[in-house]
Amino acid sequence: MLHTLLPFLGACTLIAASPGPSTLLIIRQSLRSRRAGFLTVLGNETGVFVWGTVAAFGLTALLAASQVAYDVMRVVGAVTLIGFGVRTLLEARRGEPGGDGMREGAAAEAVPRSGFASYRSGLLLNLANPKAAVFAMSFLPQFVPAGAPQLPAMVGLAALWAVFEIGYYGTYVWCVGRLQHLISRAAVRRRLEQVSGGVLLLLGVRMAVES
Repeated sequence: MLHTLLPFLGACTLIAASPGPSTLLIIRQSLRSRRAGFLTVLGNETGVFVWGTVAAFGLTALLAASQVAYDVMRVVGAVTLIGFGVRTLLEARRGEPGGDGMREGAAAEAVPRSGFASYRSGLLLNLANPKAAVFAMSFLPQFVPAGAPQLPAMVGLAALWAVFEIGYYGTYVWCVGRLQHLISRAAVRRRLEQVSGGVLLLLGVRMAVES
C-alpha cells in the first residue's frame, strides 16, 4: 500500500501545483479573509471528493461518452467562470479611488461575505468543470492497488486526495494572510482583483469556445 500512496501523493502535489481556476478563486477569496479563503478550499475539495466518488461508481464514463452532456457542462462551467471574472472586475472597479466609488468599495470590503457563500463558490466552480470529472475518472483507477476492491479503494483515494489538497491550498490561504499588511493597501488589492478577475474571465471564454 505504501508503494501506491507515495506515488499517489506525489501526483496529487503536481496536480495541486498546476495553476487553474480553483487556485485563482482560492487566492482571490483569501484576499478578503483567511476564513473566506479556507471555506473556499473546503468547497473546492468537496467537489473533488464528489467527482472522485462519482468516478468510483463509473458515472463519469457517461459524461465522457456523451458529447451533449459534456458540452452542457462545459457551457455551465464557462458561464460560472465568466460570472466570477466579471464580478471580480466590477468589485475592483468600485474600489477605484475617487468619489463615491471608493466609499462604496470600502463599504463592500467592510461587509464580510457569508461563510456559506465562500464555500459555495469553491464547490460550484469545481462541480461546473467537466474536465474535473473526466480527469478523476482517468486519474484514480491508476492508483488502485492490485487485488483491492475498486469501489472502496477509489472512494478512499478520492477522500485522501481532497484532504491532501485542503492542506496544500491551506498554505496558500496562510501565505496570503501573512501578506495582508501589503495586500490591504487599496492600490495593491485593486490590482490583484483586476488580474484575478481578468484571468478568470479569459479561462471562462476559453472553456466556452473549446471543443
